[in-house]
Amino acid sequence: MHAPLLTAIVHGRSVRYLDSDGTSDAPTLVLIHAFPLGVQMWEPQHSAFNGWRVVVPALPGFDGSDGADSGSMEDFARHVNGLLDHLRVERAVICGLSLGGYTTFRMIRQRPDRASALILADTRCGADTEDARAARFRMLGILAEKGPAGVFEEMRPKLVGATTHASRPDVLEKLRSQMESQSSAAVEGAIRAMLGRPDSTSLLSSIKVPTLVVVGEQDALTPAAESERIQAGIEGARLVRIPRAGHMSNMENPEAFNAAVSAFLARIRH
Repeated sequence: MHAPLLTAIVHGRSVRYLDSDGTSDAPTLVLIHAFPLGVQMWEPQHSAFNGWRVVVPALPGFDGSDGADSGSMEDFARHVNGLLDHLRVERAVICGLSLGGYTTFRMIRQRPDRASALILADTRCGADTEDARAARFRMLGILAEKGPAGVFEEMRPKLVGATTHASRPDVLEKLRSQMESQSSAAVEGAIRAMLGRPDSTSLLSSIKVPTLVVVGEQDALTPAAESERIQAGIEGARLVRIPRAGHMSNMENPEAFNAAVSAFLARIRH
């Protein structure tokens, strides 16, 4: 991303972020990144939505942000809510992909009035299954032995879809570079936060704001059934499947992802 990262001090801790126009009175779109990446994953979206102020926070430990106090999803949500308070953004459209979606659910718990609309991409509402927990503990071992590069190799087979594996090596290279630029402490903190996250299924029926659910058609980490579950639980939610994309749908097919988000933003604005 060409824009420089900004730093805010929130509750005595540094939060790194991007802000497309901090002086604008335009409506705000917040983009919350996946695991174990950072703000760079949103490069195809940061300048794509004319008429919107786009704020992209780096989650605890990522891109130079201070780590979380206790490594919980509650801390991750407090981190983003605190930044928005600091920026005097009372309401915003909140978009989270994967880990960003988990963070979004906790943000709603903390501040039910924060979201004017939601975009939930390639994520799930449930807590980890026993198999998923075992996989995360295995990933902690890989991280300790091989660092973030080892985590990338572990995630690579399912991180993107078959189309990207076959024809978009540039996307995989960007993902590798972005993961390897993060600290082991940040990656570990995020793994432990995801391990301890609560089930958010019961929250869905209380969500009354416009909601777009997005999933890559080839997503093997959070398959379409997970997105269908979210859509079914939120009254009026719309589901868009992104063709030729897996878990990182915003990077694998940014044209289709941006078109879906742009149409949603236009609809809720007008």
